Amino acid sequence: MLGATGTIGRATARALVESGAEVVCPVRPRPGRDTAAADLEATLGGARVRFASVTDRESLVREGLCGERFDAVVSCLASRSGAPRDAWAVDHRANLIALEAAREAGAKVFVLLSAICVQKPLLAFQQAKLAFETELMASGLTYAIVRPTAFFKSLSGQIERVRQGKPFLVFGDGELTACKPISDDDLGRYIAACVFDESRHNQVLPIGGPGPAITPKQQGEALFRLLGRSPKFRHVPVALLDGIIGGLALAGRVSPKLAEKAEFARIGRYYATQSMLVLDPATGKYDADATPSTGSDTLFAYYERVLTGDATVERGEHSVF
Repeated sequence: MLGATGTIGRATARALVESGAEVVCPVRPRPGRDTAAADLEATLGGARVRFASVTDRESLVREGLCGERFDAVVSCLASRSGAPRDAWAVDHRANLIALEAAREAGAKVFVLLSAICVQKPLLAFQQAKLAFETELMASGLTYAIVRPTAFFKSLSGQIERVRQGKPFLVFGDGELTACKPISDDDLGRYIAACVFDESRHNQVLPIGGPGPAITPKQQGEALFRLLGRSPKFRHVPVALLDGIIGGLALAGRVSPKLAEKAEFARIGRYYATQSMLVLDPATGKYDADATPSTGSDTLFAYYERVLTGDATVERGEHSVF
């Protein structure tokens, strides 16, 4: 199981252990290994932790697989920032290393956590993910490629600003996009089941959470309702992002750092204008009804738990707000 230190990876590892699987999780080396391993194993439901570099084939084979045989590999690897260099190193290259090592270790099944946005790959990290998907499908291994919609943590960045009395930020009218948010635990259980459920094998599997698709405007309305306040929105024109992207791209011709910032701005624009739903290739439109659902956790119930202190938001570097 790769990518076990992320929120979805942790949920997937726990679900695999609960299913009765013996789970080994190679993770990046860190100081105080014994204590770090014990702490991490506790959060993974009893999965075994081994310290190895997943971007180094020799390290993964020697310190992660340790000459043992494995039945399946589950990869929840994802680049931290989405920057081009990081994306191709992790979303593509590290997964390819894992695929080659898995085959040599006797694995017959490879389950990949991808993303629904690769349907319209305009960004470097999407192109890197899609390139590995293609190689996985051609590998000869049994595969399941899971493309989830939006994560709860990705839609929770404005909770604190709204709590502080600030308006909820939306692009355009707040109804340019929609998604079917899915929780880490529901997604983890879905990914784990892909190892054993033959009906999901050799399939590309878009998946969302329960209930109808939700727009950003509806997300904001729900937050204000939970706080007992009247909705207050600030509408941000998409053209503002276009101007920022243009300026950074121009400056990026002479500055790699600014070129990377331009890519981050493109990522923000993408999520501001593209729905995280199944894309109908015939019409070019997103289709909520064609987007499958799973699980029982809802975004608005999660918002309520965050507001009451019963849940916390781990947003990492993929934050827009």
